[in-house]
Amino acid sequence: MATLTGARRLVVKIGSALLVDRAKGLRKDWLETLAADVAWLRGTGTEVVLVSSGSIALGRRVLGLPDGELPLEQAQAAASVGQVQLARAYEEVLWAHGLHSGQVLVTLADSENRRRYLNSRATLNQLLTLGVVPVVNENDTVATDEIRYGDNDRLAAQVAVVAGADQLVLLSDVDGLYTANPLIDPSAVRFDVVEEITPEIEAMAGEGVSGVSKGGMITKLMAARTATAAGCDMAITLGARDNPLRALQDGAASTWFKAQTDPATARKAWILAMKPRGEVVIDAGARTALGRGKSLLPAGVRNVAGSFGRGEPVTIRDSDGNRVGVGLTRYTSSEIGAIAGRQSRDIAEILGYSGRAALIHRDDMVL
Repeated sequence: MATLTGARRLVVKIGSALLVDRAKGLRKDWLETLAADVAWLRGTGTEVVLVSSGSIALGRRVLGLPDGELPLEQAQAAASVGQVQLARAYEEVLWAHGLHSGQVLVTLADSENRRRYLNSRATLNQLLTLGVVPVVNENDTVATDEIRYGDNDRLAAQVAVVAGADQLVLLSDVDGLYTANPLIDPSAVRFDVVEEITPEIEAMAGEGVSGVSKGGMITKLMAARTATAAGCDMAITLGARDNPLRALQDGAASTWFKAQTDPATARKAWILAMKPRGEVVIDAGARTALGRGKSLLPAGVRNVAGSFGRGEPVTIRDSDGNRVGVGLTRYTSSEIGAIAGRQSRDIAEILGYSGRAALIHRDDMVL
């Protein structure tokens, strides 16, 4: 059985039904216990990313909007107001433990577009490096049905992939996956561990009953498929109790979905499966540096071939034409042509803006 304190990087999804009471608004007392769990995990060395619903549910209460499905414009307005409330609430409860929080708003395109994917990954990595707890939410103020995730189970799984997390926890209104809906069938049995998501497992999925959150068990299984394929274990557990993460660590009822590989291996396989759009030729010094696990800097590049954009895969070759590896570039081919052989500190002067120091980061490279 997986343990939270064994995770290097953990993503936790919090649904609207846990955060917001229809009659009373934000469940501040519960949120304070979650913040205590985050502080405890941080103390064990585990980095934590929170994926939180709740902006529309909070905003509609402030604006006096009715229950039920809202027209798109009203939902976006509610999200705009609610995001401020949500960010303030997380800031207050985490700061009580000496932790900084940072809001990250995303849309579906941020994980489907490679350039945006790399930008999102770099932002999350930098926040975590600086000791910040990222609070991620779908940008409901601009998202429409065509460009939205639709539920935060799916969003949380994508965030886990982008962040390179090794564990994902969905705090839910049920304590795991059952053979049938336990609210309807008293003979339903909960799975402690799911090694593989088979068609038989999928057929057991029922729908959520909270009436506030959108995700049901089907969306949780979809999230599990995404997460486990990327090397991330995933758990479903009851979120309504106080200190839900500590409870999970202490053996509370849950279902764990086991990863099919580890995050690093899964990421390498994903990069290697892409078709390179061009090439960069590096010098001997850069070749040695890459062998020691360093990122590729502009100073080590001697030539560039092909036409490609940011976030696209390129082949890395040495000066003798030997294939060194493949990686996702943070610059376009024309930009690389301009900064090749130059120091990172010169990038802003050459390109007219401050780019990233690494041309290809080591996390986005397979040798």
